[in-house]
Amino acid sequence: MARTTFPVEVLTPEGEVFNEEIEMLSTRTSVGSIGILANHAPLLAQLEPTELRLYRSEAEIVRFAQAEGYLQFAENRALLLVEEAIAPDALDRQTLTTRLDEARSAAERAPEGSEERARALRDAKRYEAFLSVAA
Repeated sequence: MARTTFPVEVLTPEGEVFNEEIEMLSTRTSVGSIGILANHAPLLAQLEPTELRLYRSEAEIVRFAQAEGYLQFAENRALLLVEEAIAPDALDRQTLTTRLDEARSAAERAPEGSEERARALRDAKRYEAFLSVAA
């Protein structure tokens, strides 16, 4: 069954990653997973690292490893501003594993409650999410 489409734009600091009409988007916010269809209520949410799924149709899904960011849904348009959005086939498991180990080590070395520790833990969370998308 075809659903009504709506425009979605995914932007990173490097530029536009995706800009098309889709039927549904699925991601994770700081309060849990969310799926958005056309005509959703207005929304502003903080995004967590996860797999971003953009459904062109039930059978055609565009996937990205999504880093932290924000989602705005208003006037039947979705805008995702994220630190990174990487296609699964562009992910290098070995590099991600190395970065995850480095982030965990940095978190262990950093003083409790420091910004350095918080940053290392955020990085570890991102690399864990990216590795699950690459799997």
